[in-house]
Amino acid sequence: MEGPIVIPAREKIKTLEEIKADCEKLKQQGKTIVFTNGCFDILHPGHTRYLEQARSLGDYLIVAVNSDGSIRKIKGPGRPIMPESARAEVLAALQFVDAVVIFEEPDPYCIIKELVPHVLVKGGDWAEDEIIGSDIVKTGGGRVVRIPYIEGLSTTAIIERIAKSFRN
Repeated sequence: MEGPIVIPAREKIKTLEEIKADCEKLKQQGKTIVFTNGCFDILHPGHTRYLEQARSLGDYLIVAVNSDGSIRKIKGPGRPIMPESARAEVLAALQFVDAVVIFEEPDPYCIIKELVPHVLVKGGDWAEDEIIGSDIVKTGGGRVVRIPYIEGLSTTAIIERIAKSFRN
């Protein structure tokens, strides 16, 4: 009896060129490409619920992960907690994530411009007019979807709880 094909997590971590080639093939097959991005520093249920919902919007979910240097520029010298290779591997291990790419830039605009996904997903804490790459996706005939933010489930809140528990 054959089961589902399982792709090893590390094989889902790809270069932009590899993902671009995958997307071209998938688009020719009429598949819907979904794209999201973020730091994903300490993976928690808010992330997994978000990514699972994002994947439900299409056939192939690409997660672009900020590099360590990119996160330091955004969040300061104490971050990230987990190195980019570990964050990418944990994301790639999720069954509903099809590909992971690490990017150095402060935002994923260049990746979105290269891939032109059908669906661009961000959390509900982002205003639609602030979502980077929404112009590219909409011009390409795609759509932007904001997934509701779950209060209390954030990496920053987790870090604060950990720090507080060690201060006592």
